[in-house]
Amino acid sequence: MSRKYFGTDGIRGRANSFITPELAMKVGMAAGLAFQRGDHRHRVVIGKDTRLSGYMIENALVAGFTAVGVDVMLLGPMPTPAVAMLTNSLRCDIGVMISASHNPYDDNGIKLFGPDGFKLSDDTERAIEILIDTDLSPRLAGSRDLGRARRIDDVRARYIEFAKRTLPRHMRLDGLRVIVDCANGAAYKVAPEALWELGADVIAIGVEPDGFNINKDVGSTAPEALSQKVRELRADIGIALDGDADRVVIVDEKGHIVDGDQLMAVVAASWKEDGRLTQPGIVATVMSNLGLERYLGGLGLLLERTAVGDRYVLERMRSQGYNVGGEQSGHIILSDFATTGDGLVAALQVLAVLKKANRPVSEVCHRFDPLPQILKNVRTRGGKVLDDPKVVTAIDSARKTLGEGGRLVIRPSGTEPVIRVMAEGDDRKRVEDAVDDVIEAISKAA
Repeated sequence: MSRKYFGTDGIRGRANSFITPELAMKVGMAAGLAFQRGDHRHRVVIGKDTRLSGYMIENALVAGFTAVGVDVMLLGPMPTPAVAMLTNSLRCDIGVMISASHNPYDDNGIKLFGPDGFKLSDDTERAIEILIDTDLSPRLAGSRDLGRARRIDDVRARYIEFAKRTLPRHMRLDGLRVIVDCANGAAYKVAPEALWELGADVIAIGVEPDGFNINKDVGSTAPEALSQKVRELRADIGIALDGDADRVVIVDEKGHIVDGDQLMAVVAASWKEDGRLTQPGIVATVMSNLGLERYLGGLGLLLERTAVGDRYVLERMRSQGYNVGGEQSGHIILSDFATTGDGLVAALQVLAVLKKANRPVSEVCHRFDPLPQILKNVRTRGGKVLDDPKVVTAIDSARKTLGEGGRLVIRPSGTEPVIRVMAEGDDRKRVEDAVDDVIEAISKAA
């Protein structure tokens, strides 16, 4: 069954157009009712990033939750992984993060977590969708049973201490000059403070949110500003988070960008050496580079692939017992510490390897040479474009062009009306031809 509201990562869309106060209030009511189990006083924790629309959506969610008798604890701007952690730590029935992650300010979204701090299953999301479109007036709380709302003041310090404890005992970052780019987003206070408390010499950029500049020319989706700053100030490392701080990319001392595939390779190799891997391998998506798979194979480790989306990575990790997984984009999930991607925690694990090796980032974080990989998007108007006979023929032909040593991945986006075409292989010309041929066929069919 197709879903009306939920995509690959919660509910996301244009603020005050798709994500309206009415929808947010209905989500609060529906989610509040879906998680009312037992006769205790039910509670929800709500965090947000720095988008202007966050105020509107936050208030609408509060109205929805309190209307069905759920007490609300408001965190203010906090990273998505902090909300997940605090949902469980504060013994809440549900957690909510108001964020559109790496999208521009005029989008927003609603991410939901269960009482264990994990993102919801497809079945739970479907149940909430049904409730959203149901008349819930008969199930509203009575006047004496309405929920209460209050702000929690100490959550920033709680999350900082949690992040610091993920480093090996007694490890400090003294002597490291670190530039952290917080994307003018949710981690603009906690990330610089955590790094400074650990002893690093910290320079922070992307820490002046104004409601409109989240992810704008800064952060993990625009790391060029960080790269320039690292070279300019001769820093040891640059750390770029996205708007809600659940993903990270690294910049080495030469200004070169290190993606999530390299970071997973660093952690996997280090944890294998320390005997910390719970399974002989890691989990990543179909978008991760073949170079990562070959590198892991050389270490005797497997690469389990899933559909795109950190929730699918996590589901495989949980079902198969892996404790390291992630995406090329920088969602790194380390289940020993967190229930979702955590950009700051992932960065700290890389810093731990850096301190242990006592070598520059350019050496520590370059574990393999990526194979040529090309990703292009083609906009569509819906319909079953991929079923068009000419598109099917083009896809088959592209796979033959790439041969057994290459890969072709074609998938509709879960957040916008585009189809993504990715190919990789040892021969760049063949990869380019394969992608262009498929893109042309889809464009004509669309």
